[in-house]
Amino acid sequence: MTEMLPLAEMADAVLRTADGREKTALSRHYAGLWQAARARGETPEIGTASPPDRPARPARPELLDPRDVPRRRPGSPQGRRAILHAVAHIELNAVDLHWDIVARFTHIPMPIGFYDDWVKSADEESKHFNLICDVLDAMDCPYGTLPAHAGMWRAAEDTKDDLMGRLAVVPMVLEARGLDVTPGMIEIFEKAKKDEPAAAQAVDAMHVIYAEEVHHVAYGSKWFHFLCGRHDTDPKDAFHDLVRRYFHGALKPPFNEEKRAEAGLPPDFYWPLAD
Repeated sequence: MTEMLPLAEMADAVLRTADGREKTALSRHYAGLWQAARARGETPEIGTASPPDRPARPARPELLDPRDVPRRRPGSPQGRRAILHAVAHIELNAVDLHWDIVARFTHIPMPIGFYDDWVKSADEESKHFNLICDVLDAMDCPYGTLPAHAGMWRAAEDTKDDLMGRLAVVPMVLEARGLDVTPGMIEIFEKAKKDEPAAAQAVDAMHVIYAEEVHHVAYGSKWFHFLCGRHDTDPKDAFHDLVRRYFHGALKPPFNEEKRAEAGLPPDFYWPLAD
């Protein structure tokens, strides 16, 4: 077997890397090691870790209270840069969220497929961050130029002791929200193609993100249902209870019902929690 760190230690190392490009490079390197070992038929060691309560972050962007983040107006080049900057920030947080679920819950026995799924998700989120950062660089607005939302890690902090809560709130609420809003963002940049040289690059990046985020929501749904089966709990009732406990506010329609269904989220899971 190829020598490599236990998976939880690799996850912890990613969480403790501050620079976004360095974090995602390490993330993709470790994901590649794991996936290569799995492709050889190996079952690498999971190990244990004591991940930080909050992941390391670069000095910039400045993190603001959500109420203080300027509104993003899509009709202007500045507004479109702000939208993409916010997407990059979300993707960087997603990298850490997926490695955190690997490192934080090793005390709960889970099948090896659980780790396969979240390593793959972390790898893809790393790719998404870099795709969006490449567009921002082309727009002369590198990640860190604008302020960002300080509340992105709250869901992780609230669910640090509750794996089912984490699955309910992060992939099945927050990432599912991405399925709702990404088509509208793609449309914004499609319309900007004639005026903005990098808009086509943005569209291509968001099509990749949109396709792959469906799988991340699906992984959340799959492992949430797995744990409900283990505990003989009704998944819909458990989901409603956990989202009401950990998610701050109601879910906001309109919902992308087709993509949510593709990811294993039926309407009776989310509509009762809507405004």
